[in-house]
Amino acid sequence: MDPIKYFTFSMIISISGIRGILLNRRNIPIMSMPIESMLLAVNSNFLVFSVSSDDMMGQSFASLVPTVAAAESAIGLAIFVITFRVRGTIAVESINSIQG
Repeated sequence: MDPIKYFTFSMIISISGIRGILLNRRNIPIMSMPIESMLLAVNSNFLVFSVSSDDMMGQSFASLVPTVAAAESAIGLAIFVITFRVRGTIAVESINSIQG
Protein backbone atom coordinates (compact mmCIF):
# COMPACT_ATOMS: atom_id res chain seq x y z
CA MET A 1 0.00 0.00 0.00
CA ASP A 2 1.32 3.39 -1.00
CA PRO A 3 0.18 5.88 1.67
CA ILE A 4 1.41 8.90 -0.33
CA LYS A 5 -1.62 8.69 -2.64
CA TYR A 6 -4.01 8.69 0.29
CA PHE A 7 -2.21 11.52 2.08
CA THR A 8 -2.33 13.56 -1.12
CA PHE A 9 -6.06 12.89 -1.40
CA SER A 10 -6.54 13.92 2.21
CA MET A 11 -4.48 17.07 1.71
CA ILE A 12 -6.58 18.04 -1.32
CA ILE A 13 -9.78 17.60 0.71
CA SER A 14 -8.34 19.68 3.57
CA ILE A 15 -7.23 22.49 1.27
CA SER A 16 -10.60 22.55 -0.47
CA GLY A 17 -12.28 22.73 2.96
CA ILE A 18 -10.13 25.68 4.02
CA ARG A 19 -10.82 27.33 0.69
CA GLY A 20 -14.55 26.74 1.12
CA ILE A 21 -14.55 28.41 4.53
CA LEU A 22 -12.60 31.41 3.30
CA LEU A 23 -14.64 31.94 0.13
CA ASN A 24 -18.19 31.20 1.36
CA ARG A 25 -18.81 33.72 4.09
CA ARG A 26 -22.39 34.53 3.20
CA ASN A 27 -24.42 31.79 4.82
CA ILE A 28 -23.64 29.85 8.00
CA PRO A 29 -24.94 26.40 6.91
CA ILE A 30 -22.85 26.63 3.76
CA MET A 31 -19.83 27.54 5.89
CA SER A 32 -20.31 24.42 8.03
CA MET A 33 -20.09 22.02 5.07
CA PRO A 34 -16.35 22.58 4.45
CA ILE A 35 -15.74 21.86 8.13
CA GLU A 36 -17.33 18.46 7.63
CA SER A 37 -15.08 17.81 4.63
CA MET A 38 -12.02 18.69 6.72
CA LEU A 39 -13.19 16.19 9.34
CA LEU A 40 -13.41 13.63 6.54
CA ALA A 41 -9.80 14.38 5.64
CA VAL A 42 -8.70 13.91 9.25
CA ASN A 43 -10.65 10.66 9.38
CA SER A 44 -8.95 9.33 6.26
CA ASN A 45 -5.55 10.29 7.70
CA PHE A 46 -6.32 8.31 10.85
CA LEU A 47 -7.25 5.29 8.76
CA VAL A 48 -4.16 5.48 6.54
CA PHE A 49 -1.83 5.86 9.51
CA SER A 50 -3.57 2.94 11.19
CA VAL A 51 -3.23 0.63 8.21
CA SER A 52 0.34 1.64 7.40
CA SER A 53 1.57 1.12 10.97
CA ASP A 54 -0.57 -1.97 11.75
CA ASP A 55 -2.08 -0.27 14.78
CA MET A 56 -5.74 -0.22 15.78
CA MET A 57 -5.62 3.16 17.53
CA GLY A 58 -6.13 5.06 14.28
CA GLN A 59 -9.22 3.04 13.50
CA SER A 60 -10.62 3.62 16.95
CA PHE A 61 -10.03 7.37 16.61
CA ALA A 62 -11.62 7.22 13.16
CA SER A 63 -14.75 5.76 14.74
CA LEU A 64 -14.89 8.71 17.16
CA VAL A 65 -14.70 11.40 14.45
CA PRO A 66 -18.32 10.89 13.24
CA THR A 67 -19.47 11.23 16.85
CA VAL A 68 -17.74 14.59 17.15
CA ALA A 69 -19.12 15.63 13.76
CA ALA A 70 -22.67 14.73 14.82
CA ALA A 71 -22.33 16.69 18.06
CA GLU A 72 -20.92 19.67 16.17
CA SER A 73 -23.81 19.55 13.69
CA ALA A 74 -26.42 19.37 16.44
CA ILE A 75 -24.95 22.32 18.35
CA GLY A 76 -24.53 24.29 15.13
CA LEU A 77 -28.12 23.64 14.12
CA ALA A 78 -29.33 24.82 17.53
CA ILE A 79 -27.30 28.02 17.12
CA PHE A 80 -28.76 28.53 13.63
CA VAL A 81 -32.32 28.14 14.89
CA ILE A 82 -31.82 30.52 17.82
CA THR A 83 -30.11 33.08 15.59
CA PHE A 84 -32.90 32.88 13.04
CA ARG A 85 -35.55 33.33 15.73
CA VAL A 86 -33.82 36.36 17.23
CA ARG A 87 -32.53 38.12 14.11
CA GLY A 88 -34.78 36.78 11.34
CA THR A 89 -31.80 35.85 9.15
CA ILE A 90 -28.76 33.60 9.23
CA ALA A 91 -26.63 35.76 6.96
CA VAL A 92 -23.11 36.22 8.27
CA GLU A 93 -23.09 39.96 7.59
CA SER A 94 -25.82 40.55 10.16
CA ILE A 95 -24.37 38.20 12.78
CA ASN A 96 -21.01 39.98 13.15
CA SER A 97 -22.66 42.46 15.52
CA ILE A 98 -23.38 39.84 18.21
CA GLN A 99 -22.17 40.98 21.60
CA GLY A 100 -21.97 38.96 24.80
